[in-house]
Amino acid sequence: MSTVRKPRSEKKTTELITGSSAGPVRELTLEESLGAQIRHLRRKGELTGADLASGAGISLGMLSKIENGQISPSLSTLQSVCRALNVPLSQLFATFEEQRDCSFVKAGQGVVIERRGTKAGHEYQLLGHLLDGTLVVEPYLITLHEDAKPYTSFRHQGVEIIYMLSGRVLYRHGNESYEMGAGDTLMFDCQAPHGPELLIEKPMNYLSIIIYMRQDD
Repeated sequence: MSTVRKPRSEKKTTELITGSSAGPVRELTLEESLGAQIRHLRRKGELTGADLASGAGISLGMLSKIENGQISPSLSTLQSVCRALNVPLSQLFATFEEQRDCSFVKAGQGVVIERRGTKAGHEYQLLGHLLDGTLVVEPYLITLHEDAKPYTSFRHQGVEIIYMLSGRVLYRHGNESYEMGAGDTLMFDCQAPHGPELLIEKPMNYLSIIIYMRQDD
Protein backbone atom coordinates (compact mmCIF):
# COMPACT_ATOMS: atom_id res chain seq x y z
CA MET A 1 0.00 0.00 0.00
CA SER A 2 1.49 3.34 -1.07
CA THR A 3 1.65 6.36 1.18
CA VAL A 4 0.74 9.80 -0.09
CA ARG A 5 3.00 12.51 1.26
CA LYS A 6 1.88 16.10 1.54
CA PRO A 7 4.00 18.66 -0.31
CA ARG A 8 6.23 20.79 1.91
CA SER A 9 4.24 23.90 1.01
CA GLU A 10 1.12 22.41 2.62
CA LYS A 11 2.73 21.77 5.99
CA LYS A 12 1.73 24.17 8.71
CA THR A 13 4.49 26.23 10.25
CA THR A 14 4.33 26.88 13.95
CA GLU A 15 5.28 30.40 14.99
CA LEU A 16 7.65 30.30 17.93
CA ILE A 17 7.18 32.75 20.79
CA THR A 18 9.38 33.69 23.71
CA GLY A 19 8.53 33.19 27.36
CA SER A 20 8.18 36.95 27.78
CA SER A 21 4.78 38.55 28.28
CA ALA A 22 5.84 41.62 26.24
CA GLY A 23 3.28 42.75 23.69
CA PRO A 24 3.74 42.59 19.91
CA VAL A 25 5.65 45.26 17.97
CA ARG A 26 3.44 48.09 16.67
CA GLU A 27 4.28 49.58 13.28
CA LEU A 28 5.12 53.27 13.45
CA THR A 29 3.11 55.92 11.64
CA LEU A 30 4.96 58.23 9.24
CA GLU A 31 4.84 61.02 11.84
CA GLU A 32 6.26 58.74 14.54
CA SER A 33 9.00 57.46 12.25
CA LEU A 34 10.07 60.98 11.21
CA GLY A 35 10.05 62.09 14.84
CA ALA A 36 12.12 59.09 15.95
CA GLN A 37 14.66 59.76 13.19
CA ILE A 38 14.95 63.45 14.10
CA ARG A 39 15.43 62.58 17.79
CA HIS A 40 18.07 59.97 16.85
CA LEU A 41 20.01 62.46 14.69
CA ARG A 42 19.78 65.14 17.38
CA ARG A 43 21.20 62.84 20.06
CA LYS A 44 23.84 61.54 17.68
CA GLY A 45 24.91 65.14 17.11
CA GLU A 46 24.91 65.71 20.89
CA LEU A 47 22.32 68.50 20.61
CA THR A 48 19.75 69.32 23.26
CA GLY A 49 16.15 69.92 22.30
CA ALA A 50 16.68 73.64 22.93
CA ASP A 51 19.74 73.67 20.63
CA LEU A 52 17.85 72.10 17.73
CA ALA A 53 14.71 74.17 18.22
CA SER A 54 16.75 77.37 18.22
CA GLY A 55 18.73 76.34 15.15
CA ALA A 56 15.56 75.41 13.26
CA GLY A 57 13.70 78.58 14.31
CA ILE A 58 10.84 76.71 15.98
CA SER A 59 9.62 76.47 19.57
CA LEU A 60 10.86 73.75 21.89
CA GLY A 61 7.23 72.67 22.35
CA MET A 62 6.79 72.14 18.62
CA LEU A 63 10.02 70.15 18.39
CA SER A 64 8.85 67.95 21.25
CA LYS A 65 5.58 67.26 19.42
CA ILE A 66 7.46 66.48 16.19
CA GLU A 67 9.86 64.06 17.92
CA ASN A 68 6.97 62.29 19.63
CA GLY A 69 4.99 61.94 16.38
CA GLN A 70 2.11 64.05 17.68
CA ILE A 71 1.88 66.41 14.69
CA SER A 72 2.49 66.37 10.94
CA PRO A 73 5.16 69.04 10.37
CA SER A 74 5.11 71.06 7.16
CA LEU A 75 7.77 70.48 4.54
CA SER A 76 9.32 73.88 5.28
CA THR A 77 9.57 73.00 9.00
CA LEU A 78 11.27 69.69 8.19
CA GLN A 79 13.71 71.51 5.90
CA SER A 80 14.57 73.92 8.72
CA VAL A 81 15.12 71.03 11.12
CA CYS A 82 17.35 69.23 8.61
CA ARG A 83 19.43 72.37 8.04
CA ALA A 84 19.95 72.64 11.80
CA LEU A 85 20.95 68.95 11.89
CA ASN A 86 23.15 69.39 8.80
CA VAL A 87 21.54 66.44 7.01
CA PRO A 88 19.60 66.27 3.72
CA LEU A 89 15.82 66.12 3.90
CA SER A 90 15.86 62.86 1.95
CA GLN A 91 17.61 61.15 4.87
CA LEU A 92 14.48 61.41 6.99
CA PHE A 93 12.32 59.65 4.41
CA ALA A 94 14.96 57.15 3.33
CA THR A 95 14.80 55.69 6.82
CA PHE A 96 11.03 55.49 7.21
CA GLU A 97 11.42 52.05 8.79
CA GLU A 98 12.92 52.94 12.16
CA GLN A 99 16.38 51.54 12.76
CA ARG A 100 16.55 49.35 15.86
CA ASP A 101 19.65 49.80 17.94
CA CYS A 102 21.99 46.91 18.62
CA SER A 103 25.22 46.86 20.62
CA PHE A 104 27.92 44.16 20.38
CA VAL A 105 30.97 44.11 22.65
CA LYS A 106 33.73 41.53 22.28
CA ALA A 107 35.03 39.78 25.39
CA GLY A 108 37.36 42.00 27.37
CA GLN A 109 36.51 45.11 25.34
CA GLY A 110 33.95 46.74 27.64
CA VAL A 111 34.52 50.46 28.20
CA VAL A 112 36.01 51.10 31.64
CA ILE A 113 34.27 54.13 33.16
CA GLU A 114 34.40 56.19 36.34
CA ARG A 115 31.53 55.88 38.81
CA ARG A 116 30.98 56.67 42.47
CA GLY A 117 32.31 53.28 43.56
CA THR A 118 35.51 53.58 41.51
CA LYS A 119 37.30 55.28 44.41
CA ALA A 120 36.43 52.29 46.60
CA GLY A 121 38.27 49.92 44.26
CA HIS A 122 35.23 48.92 42.18
CA GLU A 123 35.95 48.59 38.44
CA TYR A 124 33.09 49.16 35.98
CA GLN A 125 33.07 47.94 32.38
CA LEU A 126 30.11 49.16 30.32
CA LEU A 127 29.04 46.24 28.09
CA GLY A 128 26.66 48.04 25.76
CA HIS A 129 24.86 51.28 24.97
CA LEU A 130 21.74 52.18 22.96
CA LEU A 131 21.01 55.71 21.74
CA ASP A 132 17.24 55.52 21.43
CA GLY A 133 14.18 54.19 23.22
CA THR A 134 12.17 55.32 26.22
CA LEU A 135 14.15 52.99 28.50
CA VAL A 136 17.85 53.23 29.26
CA VAL A 137 19.58 49.90 29.94
CA GLU A 138 23.11 50.02 31.37
CA PRO A 139 24.85 46.61 31.60
CA TYR A 140 28.06 46.60 33.65
CA LEU A 141 30.62 43.96 34.45
CA ILE A 142 31.78 44.96 37.94
CA THR A 143 35.02 43.69 39.43
CA LEU A 144 35.93 44.17 43.08
CA HIS A 145 39.69 43.78 43.38
CA GLU A 146 41.75 42.85 46.44
CA ASP A 147 41.95 46.51 47.50
CA ALA A 148 38.18 47.06 47.14
CA LYS A 149 36.22 48.45 50.06
CA PRO A 150 32.55 48.04 51.06
CA TYR A 151 30.21 50.79 49.87
CA THR A 152 26.47 50.72 50.66
CA SER A 153 25.39 54.27 49.76
CA PHE A 154 24.52 53.85 46.07
CA ARG A 155 21.12 55.39 45.41
CA HIS A 156 19.55 56.37 42.08
CA GLN A 157 16.51 55.97 39.84
CA GLY A 158 15.50 52.68 38.24
CA VAL A 159 15.67 48.96 38.83
CA GLU A 160 18.88 46.95 39.11
CA ILE A 161 19.61 43.28 38.55
CA ILE A 162 22.78 41.74 39.95
CA TYR A 163 24.00 38.31 38.81
CA MET A 164 26.99 36.99 40.74
CA LEU A 165 29.74 35.43 38.61
CA SER A 166 32.53 34.73 41.09
CA GLY A 167 33.56 35.44 44.67
CA ARG A 168 31.22 36.00 47.60
CA VAL A 169 29.66 39.20 48.92
CA LEU A 170 27.13 40.33 51.51
CA TYR A 171 25.05 42.78 49.49
CA ARG A 172 22.87 45.29 51.31
CA HIS A 173 19.60 46.76 50.05
CA GLY A 174 17.69 49.02 52.41
CA ASN A 175 17.49 47.28 55.77
CA GLU A 176 18.20 43.78 54.42
CA SER A 177 21.46 42.02 53.53
CA TYR A 178 21.90 39.06 51.18
CA GLU A 179 24.90 36.74 51.00
CA MET A 180 25.59 36.10 47.32
CA GLY A 181 27.81 33.59 45.56
CA ALA A 182 28.26 32.50 41.94
CA GLY A 183 24.89 31.99 40.24
CA ASP A 184 22.87 34.07 42.73
CA THR A 185 20.62 36.89 41.51
CA LEU A 186 19.31 40.00 43.26
CA MET A 187 16.76 42.41 41.73
CA PHE A 188 15.74 45.59 43.52
CA ASP A 189 14.44 49.17 43.44
CA CYS A 190 17.51 51.42 43.21
CA GLN A 191 15.97 54.29 45.19
CA ALA A 192 16.85 52.53 48.45
CA PRO A 193 20.51 52.72 49.60
CA HIS A 194 22.39 49.66 48.36
CA GLY A 195 25.83 48.19 47.71
CA PRO A 196 28.34 45.55 48.85
CA GLU A 197 28.42 45.53 52.67
CA LEU A 198 30.95 42.78 53.34
CA LEU A 199 33.46 41.47 50.80
CA ILE A 200 33.68 37.84 51.85
CA GLU A 201 35.74 36.34 49.03
CA LYS A 202 37.80 38.56 46.74
CA PRO A 203 38.31 39.22 43.92
CA MET A 204 34.69 39.08 42.81
CA ASN A 205 32.79 39.71 39.59
CA TYR A 206 29.15 40.34 39.01
CA LEU A 207 26.91 41.53 36.20
CA SER A 208 24.90 44.63 37.06
CA ILE A 209 22.05 45.75 34.77
CA ILE A 210 20.45 49.10 35.59
CA ILE A 211 17.16 50.05 33.88
CA TYR A 212 15.50 53.46 34.08
CA MET A 213 13.33 55.83 32.05
CA ARG A 214 15.16 58.12 29.63
CA GLN A 215 14.83 61.79 30.53
CA ASP A 216 13.75 64.19 27.76
CA ASP A 217 16.51 66.57 26.74
